[in-house]
Amino acid sequence: MRKKYHARLEEPDASTSPFLYNDHLTNMTEQTLKPRISEAMKDAMRAKDKARLSAIRLMLAEMKRIEVDERIELEDDRILSILDKMLKQRRESIKQYVAGNRQDLADVEQAEIEVIQEFLPAALSDKEITDIVDGAIKESSATSMKEMGAVMNIVRPKVMGRSDMGQVSGLVKSKLP
Repeated sequence: MRKKYHARLEEPDASTSPFLYNDHLTNMTEQTLKPRISEAMKDAMRAKDKARLSAIRLMLAEMKRIEVDERIELEDDRILSILDKMLKQRRESIKQYVAGNRQDLADVEQAEIEVIQEFLPAALSDKEITDIVDGAIKESSATSMKEMGAVMNIVRPKVMGRSDMGQVSGLVKSKLP
């Protein structure tokens, strides 16, 4: 005769393992960007703004995908890099759509860019970017293109989400012999 096993419906004791509940993730840092995006989604739902809602859902879906894949809770700096990557993808798409004579699709991508940019810090001016690059070159004592990686490692955290990295990279290349 076989024994029947029934699942216990008791709550596990949280003191036995720190990883039974995701408390270790929620106590890490107080986040501001992700809740802002979630609130914007609710506002877009209330306003019945389908284009804005679609763009915000794309942002949240990408963040959720990374959280699930890597089993982490995203912090603001990582969210900024995700949004920066999304901007780059959309700019590339616009170039392709314009080349393919599909202005209607390019307009949709441009609208998504505008929504994404709302959650990024204010863009840096050309003078500010030049000052940051010059300071990074001095700080790293770079004298040739071989040290471009060291310069970019200093510049990247300062301009992430606030400037096009392709433009910054071109500026660094032009300043190094």
